[in-house]
Amino acid sequence: MLHLIMEPPVTNGGVATLATVESSADGPPKTAKQLEKEAKKAEKLAKLQAKLDKKGAAPALTEKKEKPEKKAKEVKDVALYTANTAPGEKKAIVGALPDAYSPRYVEAQWYCWWEKEGFFTPEYGRTSIAEPNPKGKFVMVIPPPNVTGSLHLGHALTNAIEDAITRYHRMKGYTTLWVPGCDHAGIATQVVVEKKLWREEKLTRHDLGREKFIEKIWDWRREKGIRIYDQLKSLGSSYDWTRVAFTMDPKLCKAVTEAFVRLHEDGSIYRSARLVNWSCALRSAISDIEVDKLDISGKTFFSIPGYDNKVEFGVLIKFAYKVENSEEEVVVATTRIETMLGDTAVAVHPQDERYKHLHGKFVTHPFCERRIPIVVDDFVDMNFGTGAVKITPAHDANDYEVGKRCNLPFITIFNDDGYIIGDYGEFKGMKRFDCRKHILEKLKEIGLYRETVNNPMVVPFCSRSKDVVEPMIKPQWYVKCDQLAADATEAVRNGELKIIPEHYTKIWYHWMEGIRDWCVSRQLWWGHRIPAYYVSFNDKNIKSGTPDDEEYWIVARSEQEALRKAAVKFNIDASKILLQQDEDVLDTWFSSGLFPFSVFGWPDNTADLQAFYPTTLLETGHDILFFWVARMVFFGQKLLGKLPFKEVYLHPMVRDAHGRKMSKSLGNVIDPMDVIKGITLEDLHKLLYDSNLDPAEIEKAKAGQRQDFPNGIPECGSDALRFALCAYITQARDINLDINRVQGYRFFCNKLWNATKFALVYFSGAEKYSSDLQLSGNENNMDLWILSRLSAAIGACNTGFAQYDFAAVTSACHSFWLYDLCDVYLECVKPIFQNGNDEQKAAARRTLFVCLDLGLRILSPFMPFITEELFQRLPRADTTPSICVAAYPENISWYNEKLEKDVEFMQKAARIIRSARSDYNLPNKVKTEAYIVCTDEQPNAILKKYGSDLATIAYCSKIEFDTQPPSGCAILAVSAQCEVHLLLKGLIESDKEITKLHKRKEQLEQTVNKLKQSMQTADYITKVPAEVQKANTEKLQQSEGEVERIVAAIETLKLM
Repeated sequence: MLHLIMEPPVTNGGVATLATVESSADGPPKTAKQLEKEAKKAEKLAKLQAKLDKKGAAPALTEKKEKPEKKAKEVKDVALYTANTAPGEKKAIVGALPDAYSPRYVEAQWYCWWEKEGFFTPEYGRTSIAEPNPKGKFVMVIPPPNVTGSLHLGHALTNAIEDAITRYHRMKGYTTLWVPGCDHAGIATQVVVEKKLWREEKLTRHDLGREKFIEKIWDWRREKGIRIYDQLKSLGSSYDWTRVAFTMDPKLCKAVTEAFVRLHEDGSIYRSARLVNWSCALRSAISDIEVDKLDISGKTFFSIPGYDNKVEFGVLIKFAYKVENSEEEVVVATTRIETMLGDTAVAVHPQDERYKHLHGKFVTHPFCERRIPIVVDDFVDMNFGTGAVKITPAHDANDYEVGKRCNLPFITIFNDDGYIIGDYGEFKGMKRFDCRKHILEKLKEIGLYRETVNNPMVVPFCSRSKDVVEPMIKPQWYVKCDQLAADATEAVRNGELKIIPEHYTKIWYHWMEGIRDWCVSRQLWWGHRIPAYYVSFNDKNIKSGTPDDEEYWIVARSEQEALRKAAVKFNIDASKILLQQDEDVLDTWFSSGLFPFSVFGWPDNTADLQAFYPTTLLETGHDILFFWVARMVFFGQKLLGKLPFKEVYLHPMVRDAHGRKMSKSLGNVIDPMDVIKGITLEDLHKLLYDSNLDPAEIEKAKAGQRQDFPNGIPECGSDALRFALCAYITQARDINLDINRVQGYRFFCNKLWNATKFALVYFSGAEKYSSDLQLSGNENNMDLWILSRLSAAIGACNTGFAQYDFAAVTSACHSFWLYDLCDVYLECVKPIFQNGNDEQKAAARRTLFVCLDLGLRILSPFMPFITEELFQRLPRADTTPSICVAAYPENISWYNEKLEKDVEFMQKAARIIRSARSDYNLPNKVKTEAYIVCTDEQPNAILKKYGSDLATIAYCSKIEFDTQPPSGCAILAVSAQCEVHLLLKGLIESDKEITKLHKRKEQLEQTVNKLKQSMQTADYITKVPAEVQKANTEKLQQSEGEVERIVAAIETLKLM
């Protein structure tokens, strides 16, 4: 059987053997897979021992396990590419293929050659990008990853999908462009460099000053920022690197400035003092996406940056305000008692009878001389708490709206660092959460405290600093979004913009309907500085304004332009004008929203912009549908009058094998580079110490790693990782990634490798072949069948790509190679090359070449490295330099439905025979005789037509038809009209086999009983994880089925 030939050799198939190179000298314990292989190869090891004994150079192969387990020498045999090939030169492929698939060998050298040859540029094979292409164009931009980071599995999934789509369109003949790039990641980058500066020089950014600090960031970017591009290349992503774009490049900075100016000039951008998400640790406003909202059920303590002790959340504190000139009091409640310093009203519902007599009256603030009005507002829930609500307009979103409706004062009580400001006596200068404790104590002292109760709530954390977000009123720049959202909604409603999967259109409409204006100011130094200038005057006779007054701000492309605009606006000489540029920078999503056209040179009308805008597709994760996708649509429609893309495909989120969100503290975060290259458990542990986890979290994370990766992560290679990620894609919102499945596709690569290596043996001459196959008439039935299966796979792949059904495409590729080509055709073709005539052999070679060539091509978008390596070894008549630019198969003319049904029936018979052989413990080398008995001529004719092929794949020495079966046969039902009588007499010792089968039956019955007992426990459904329940059910069904077959086999053996 071919699958025996394709088993990974012990010397390098073992993930564990590869890991041994990186572990201790003694090596890790053997894996179950390796031990199984050793058992299967016992006879070969014995022969090897005999040879080594003759040479007198080998230790005895005794029964001691230590000896065969020592694999140090064998590990060295893993193939590595060592040829002296200059970067960018084509990989040397002279000589035979290495004995076994090695990702490190296969993935070496190809990428730099692809890049140097220009295969990934739209200019390849064309005179210019303006040259008409009847096939059309395919253009896409990368969702730019943050410059600070390294790739995570979300990036790997994005690249696996996008590269498969891009390579597919390139092979289909489209003018193809996939633009790479990186985001400057304002907050993340500034935090990283600030930490580095403090760690290495004990300096803050303020010690350096803005210009020198920004120089430090550029130095860091030049040193570290290229890392993520190298990782993208390791994944095989076919970007056009001649067009790589960084959001702080001069070209993109120009686009950002131009966009801001144009949007301000038409009224779409304005300045206003409003409530924002404020991070005291960062001293900056942050976007909604940078706020992690954590639900808690009651009293909970959190570690907060800048505080020695943990801070309490999840409680509701009730206290009283005394009604002015009265003995009455109004009891209010709050989860943030420190904000009472900024209270400017107590609100009650206008229909609440309890408080009607207090309408228009005042309560007194206990810690300052402030009269607080009792106001009425419909937003108050009469049935919640006391029905009275304290109002802090400057520090709460709901209170902010009440403050505007009731025309209340907005009193800010915190400075940018979170310290109390204002005339509040002993509380002034305290940090906000220290003040929380002191106010509570003071309220108790003066008798105004009433009670504290548990309160479920949401605590907003800054995802960057882990600080608790504070609502603060700040003058900021805003983008007016109502009309932009209306236009974006209409584009989806009328079908001009298609969102896939379709159920995300509902989320799109929901967000657009409830949209608020977008705050784009960030109080950072790293980023695109806002092109706005505050105007003041050096002449005291000219009335000056304040920074809060938008009238005294000028938006311009440069300081010179701002000066000219200010002179005109205020009608004074420019010499009397002083300009101060806004210190703030723009939200990173602003520049990202311009990415689909800024990368092509907008606002200049470049050749690239004319050729490639609008793009074809935007592919990204569903979690940033609003934060990024919507803003690109806003800006594309507003600034260029065209949607930036025609379709949006949203992929799922990657979770761990148990369905949990990936988190450093759980120890389940997987670096794709570790999957590609492999990593030991010990090294996984070491990575935790480089993170920001505290010691307790590190121990928890290590436990998680030991559970999920007890032997580390095996080396799988880029091809297997890419293929696995795409195979997971369904309509679900999440992917539960199991590394074992990725490793399974690494074994598939090994099958692919060995199958091609085996098949190439039949092409020993100098003849070259073409996949433009014209049938000669010498093809046998299985030649025609495999061509039909190939046609079916090609059709499924093209349909799947058109529908973004990546699971269907990967399944079609996998099934064709594994179950059609390897398991069946390569077995059936062996007798042809051994005993067939020249015409039959020639037909088989032509067929086999077509299967290898086109089979590699349909697989190439997912597995670019191994398919290139094998494609280059084929005896091809065409001169296509690379599989990257080879034509994607389209021919489905070989498909024959009747033929496939006939072969499927023959395969069913073969499976039944092989299953029976397994039940009776017959090794593959022992051939059996089979007698076909049919009551209907049709199944008899089918099996007779494919008799020789049935004998080959069912390990039969002969297949007899229309003959009386002898005694001593096992009778196997293929269908109601067809039986196979499998001759066992003389091949087995009945008594011994019955004893073996009884023992196996007892083991299985024990398994069945244990599973049933477990599944019948009262809390099984509620407490056992769903995936375990599913596995138990499958195991029970398999075990019960095997028991039934064993019982039948025992009865048959008793008759012999």
